[in-house]
Amino acid sequence: MNDLRIRRIAAAATDDGRLKVTVTQLWYLARTYSGAWGPTPAHGIRPLVRWLLALPLALPLFLWSAFSDGLWATVTGAAALAVVGTAALAKRRTPARAGGSLITPAEPRFRELMHDRWRSTYGQLPPGVVDDGPRAPAIRESPAGRRTAVILCTDHAVAVFLRANGIPARLKALLVEAEPAAAHEALVDVPGRLPVVVLHDASALGALLAPLLRLAHPGRVVLDAGLPVTAVRNRRGAVHRVSAAPAVDADGLRAVAGLSDEDAAWLADGYWSPLAAVPPFRLESVVTAAVERARSARPDGTGAADGFLTWPTEEPPAGTTSRTKGAPAG
Repeated sequence: MNDLRIRRIAAAATDDGRLKVTVTQLWYLARTYSGAWGPTPAHGIRPLVRWLLALPLALPLFLWSAFSDGLWATVTGAAALAVVGTAALAKRRTPARAGGSLITPAEPRFRELMHDRWRSTYGQLPPGVVDDGPRAPAIRESPAGRRTAVILCTDHAVAVFLRANGIPARLKALLVEAEPAAAHEALVDVPGRLPVVVLHDASALGALLAPLLRLAHPGRVVLDAGLPVTAVRNRRGAVHRVSAAPAVDADGLRAVAGLSDEDAAWLADGYWSPLAAVPPFRLESVVTAAVERARSARPDGTGAADGFLTWPTEEPPAGTTSRTKGAPAG
């Protein structure tokens, strides 16, 4: 985290000033490490269980050895010692461990650097960077006349990015920001004739969102333009994060979202990848292409198809590392 590096990354992210990016997007791009590891099941036998099994077997052998002579005493004594030794040397129980993820620097630390130290030194955020925190002033969208599409965005940082760059207005689209669980209610007052482009993380709830919206809003065009799991699950440099395992299992993800076995299992283990980590210029082009494609679609699903989008394959910025499915370094 040095000034020259931050300025270089911000300049590349903003396409040399053409775009505005959020602090969250800059954080993902400026990270120096990101890693994720899945849940670990418990191993070994609890000490109480080991001794409850060993003592009832070892005690009679000791007594037999004590009251016997010759070979029988030796054999039973050795057997008793073997039982006790096995119980004592058995693998120590390791409790189950939940999965987790780590990004360096942590988001609160990065925001502190930007809002306190950077602003105190330079008076404002780096050129082209806008605040998307809870205290940031709302960005008003310019009137765009008649709206011809809806952009449903479940990521706050991405919604701020779209507003800051006037993308919904330029595309004559209405931007609706809502959590996945509240997406259905957020569309209730939106005219049903407008096609909906859904933007979401590569997550279990994100993968289910478009299929469930189609069921809840029959006759409405719903185009899934969210970050697909296949684009990030095995991609070097992608940001992988882990949350509590979703309520839906892999079978439900396969049946409802049509995911492959590998993608469904990855999401069911709690892995996900944020839409805000997608390079801003690629995010802009994907949203533009998706809105244009949604306008030509028909309610029966013909004329547009999910999966037509080309999602990012770029490597991370210089100096950035990414690890997955392993314990964090150190």
